[in-house]
Amino acid sequence: MTNQTLVTQFMLQGFSEHPQLRLPLLGCFFFLYSLALLGNALIITIITCSSGLHSPMYFFLFNLATMDIMCTSSVLPKVLVGLAWGDNTISFQGCMAQLFFLAWSTSAELLLLTVMAFDRYVAICRPLHYGSLMSLQLCLVLAMSVWVICALNSSINTALLAQLSFCGPNVITHFFCEIPPLLLLSCSSTYVNSIMTLLADAFYGCTNFLLTLMSYGFIIASILRIRSAEGKRRAFSTCSSHLIVVSVYYSAVFCAYISPASSYSPERSKLAGVLYTTMSPTLNPLIYTLRNKEFKAALGKLLYFCKH
Repeated sequence: MTNQTLVTQFMLQGFSEHPQLRLPLLGCFFFLYSLALLGNALIITIITCSSGLHSPMYFFLFNLATMDIMCTSSVLPKVLVGLAWGDNTISFQGCMAQLFFLAWSTSAELLLLTVMAFDRYVAICRPLHYGSLMSLQLCLVLAMSVWVICALNSSINTALLAQLSFCGPNVITHFFCEIPPLLLLSCSSTYVNSIMTLLADAFYGCTNFLLTLMSYGFIIASILRIRSAEGKRRAFSTCSSHLIVVSVYYSAVFCAYISPASSYSPERSKLAGVLYTTMSPTLNPLIYTLRNKEFKAALGKLLYFCKH
C-alpha cells in the first residue's frame, strides 16, 4: 500500500452505460424531484398552518415528509448535475456526507413507518383510549427518538466507512454513494463494517418489518370483527395509505440492502435506489393526500385564504 495513491474522489457510474437515455433521464429525474419537493413541502405547510390537522397521525406525517425531502435532496441534485453536465465525480468528503444524510433519512423512515403502524393500531384497536395513549408528550418522545437513534446509527456507519483505505479502483457502480459498493472498493479489512451493516439491516429492516406486520395483524383482526360494511370500509381507509407506502418502501429496501456485499448487484441496486430515493418521496404525498378528506379540506381552506 505504500506505493499506492489513496483515493481522494470517487467516480459515480450513474447511468453512463445507457448514454442514449441521458436527456430523458434528466427530464424524468428533474420532474420527479420537483414533484417530491413540492408535494412534501405542501404537506409540511398545510399541517403546520391547519389546527384541525394537529393530531398524532398528521404529526408523524409531517416528520415523514421532512425525511422524504432529506432523502431525495441528498441524492438527486448530484444525479441531475451528472446527467446535465456529465460531471460524475464526487469528493471523498462529499461521498461521506451524502452517505450520512441518506442513511439517516432512510433508516429514520423505516423506524417512523413502524411508529405510524403503532399509531394506526391504537386508533383502530383501542379507539376509546387513543387520546390518552397517543398523548402529545409520547408523540414528541417517539419522533425525537427516531431522529436521534437513526442519526447515531448513520454516524457510526459513516465513521467506520471513513476509516477504511481506498487505494485502487474508485468507480462506484451506483448513482450515489452507498455502503455495499464502497465496501467492495476498499483495500482494507471491511469485517467490522459488514457486521455493523448486518446489525443495522436486522434492526431497521427485519425487526421493524416484523413489528409493522404484527401491528397490521391486530388491525386486520379488529377490522374483521366490525359488523357493518361501512364501518369496515372506514376503518380500512384510515390505514390503507400507510400500508401502501410500507409495501413499496420495504420492497425497495429489502432488494437493495438485505443481502451480503459479496452478492451486490449494480443493476438491482440502482432500480431499488430509484424506488426509495425518488419514487417513494414523490408518491408518498400523493398516496397520503388524494384519499384524505381532512387534508383536502385543509388544502381548500388554505387556497381560499391565499386568494383573499
